[in-house]
Amino acid sequence: MTKTSDAVISEHDSDSDEVVAQPAKPKIAKCKSQAMESKSDIAPTMLPADYRPSESEEFMNPMQLLYFRKKLEAWKAELLDDASDTITGLSQENLHQPDQMDRAQIESNAALDLRTRDRERKLLQKIESALRRIDDGSYGYCVETDEPISLRRLEARPIASLSLHAQERHERMERVHRDD
Repeated sequence: MTKTSDAVISEHDSDSDEVVAQPAKPKIAKCKSQAMESKSDIAPTMLPADYRPSESEEFMNPMQLLYFRKKLEAWKAELLDDASDTITGLSQENLHQPDQMDRAQIESNAALDLRTRDRERKLLQKIESALRRIDDGSYGYCVETDEPISLRRLEARPIASLSLHAQERHERMERVHRDD
């Protein structure tokens, strides 16, 4: 029996018939931990196909966390498939074209594909970071202000780690320091 809302976690020891009591881990913040403590209560198959997070629900409840996890994992799988296709395509292309223009076009396309994959590699790191935030209970909350990030923003950009206001401040500071 494991319940994170209790002060003690009881686990069954597999070597004996004893029940071992261990102190529960401290919670991050009340609303973040409430969403995480019931995370395992929702099975992946329980998410309706037409589910969309709404403002009327409790923020970052287990259904919303599962929804965003599935969205991020699907995005990650798509990027990895594209990268695999690029590797296959680059390894099969014949650079021994007799025409210099054909060879130049192939090399130009390959360079463009590699630049695109490099951008996607950076995006994959952000997706991994978002998945880790889901696991640790901080997903959906601004890393600077600890305020909830709006569901509309998360829907449009599931890797967002800053609230809209914090992102605007960050971009303003970038513009100011870029001019220096």
